[in-house]
Amino acid sequence: MKKKKLGIILASVLAAGTLLSACTSKDSATSEKSGKNGEPYEIKWYTIGTPQKDTEKVFAEVNKYTKKKINATVKMTQIDWGDWDQKSQVMINSGEPFDIIFTNGTSYVQNAQKGAFKDIDDMLGKEGKKLKDTLNPALLEGIKVNGKIYGVPTNKEAARQSVYTFNKRLVDKYHFDLSKVKTLEDLEPMLKTIKENEPGVTPMATFKAYLPYDYIFNNEMPFAFAMEGDRDHVINQFETDLTMKTYKTMHEYYKAGFLKEDAATSKDSWPMDVENWFVRMGDSQPYADLLWSRSAKYDVVSVPAEDPITINDSVSGSIQAISATSKNPEKAMEFLTLLNTDPYLRNLVDKGIEGVHYEKNDDGSIKDLPARVDRYNVPAYSLGNFFILDLYENDPKDKWDKFEEFNKSAKTAPTLGFHFNSDPVRSELASITNISKEFYPALATGSVDPEEYLPKYNKKLKEAGIDKVLKEIQKQFDEWKSKQK
Repeated sequence: MKKKKLGIILASVLAAGTLLSACTSKDSATSEKSGKNGEPYEIKWYTIGTPQKDTEKVFAEVNKYTKKKINATVKMTQIDWGDWDQKSQVMINSGEPFDIIFTNGTSYVQNAQKGAFKDIDDMLGKEGKKLKDTLNPALLEGIKVNGKIYGVPTNKEAARQSVYTFNKRLVDKYHFDLSKVKTLEDLEPMLKTIKENEPGVTPMATFKAYLPYDYIFNNEMPFAFAMEGDRDHVINQFETDLTMKTYKTMHEYYKAGFLKEDAATSKDSWPMDVENWFVRMGDSQPYADLLWSRSAKYDVVSVPAEDPITINDSVSGSIQAISATSKNPEKAMEFLTLLNTDPYLRNLVDKGIEGVHYEKNDDGSIKDLPARVDRYNVPAYSLGNFFILDLYENDPKDKWDKFEEFNKSAKTAPTLGFHFNSDPVRSELASITNISKEFYPALATGSVDPEEYLPKYNKKLKEAGIDKVLKEIQKQFDEWKSKQK
């Protein structure tokens, strides 16, 4: 009888212990996700940019707000521009637990493919529903990897538009008619005038000739789809008549002294605030000339080299991804939703504290105070939704409307949403990359005769296995295209 009682007592103790252990384990898991005793969950966020002196001060205010709104606080850590690529990748590879990280372009695709980021499709239908409703659908389409979304793109200009930008003082001085500029060849009369009359000015700031293609990697590599005509087959754009014609024009310009002699090897970034150039190329957005003129402290004016087009690079230039190591990805999504839909929080994270870092005018516009410039100056593009940011006092009132119009006017690139897996042709691509680095800069700046060097370039590409790579790209593209709705 005593043995039976003892057995019952032991069984009860063991059962209680098992139950206690299960409860403790459950409580521990809950604590990790929600914070002990209902305390806010701390979101660890890594983003790009020079660390700022007032980040802690700003985020003390951020955390007062997010604690009330979503029962979470945020620890933002900035990693400086020059250190970003290496340090962020080491952090991802180490498996360190964190919640959100800035990413873009090829890095985003590669890390998504290897499982470093969380697939957020389901959360965009739940915690991120309000966020999803604000995003340009082209942004989400363009960042899909194998049909899934692995980050929140910044809602800003979703298209690329290359432009020719001119020093307006010289345009006005010589009464140039920019409405006639449609092609590279149209620049010649103006370049000749500047060369003959402005000895302190280089007619063309160093740039690589524009070619209207949708590139699989970048414009240096020989894999592209045409924007017009046959948009379904990958080609080597360096074999086309258009490329030969364009590079011949650049070579004529180079021989005429319109570019610097070291154009192929120069590392000169041609800062806008140095008035030693007449025309340059770059990617634009609505009212870009106002921004560039403000930065340069003299007026510039641009004309398009192409119509706006939505490409993978233009939609994946700024993404916040949720780490696969996050202990509470749903809370991270709640924060990203709030950041991208709540004007108070978005402006606080971007501009700092009102009255300390900026002040607001009666009409709702803002102006920076010295403390913002000196102590809290973060890159707006890397943080989130542009369309709920306050305008500066000298911004056009319709700035965000023009951004919306710009996005809606853009044509979709053939490969928007297609991301090539290069593993099957890795060795061929390594050789082709080296060959392209050898030939492309000299050809694209006009530094060598394309009639001599383009055939040499294409011969070396053939020897390096370009046909195998083109075949693999086409195969993967066809498979991807067949799955599109």
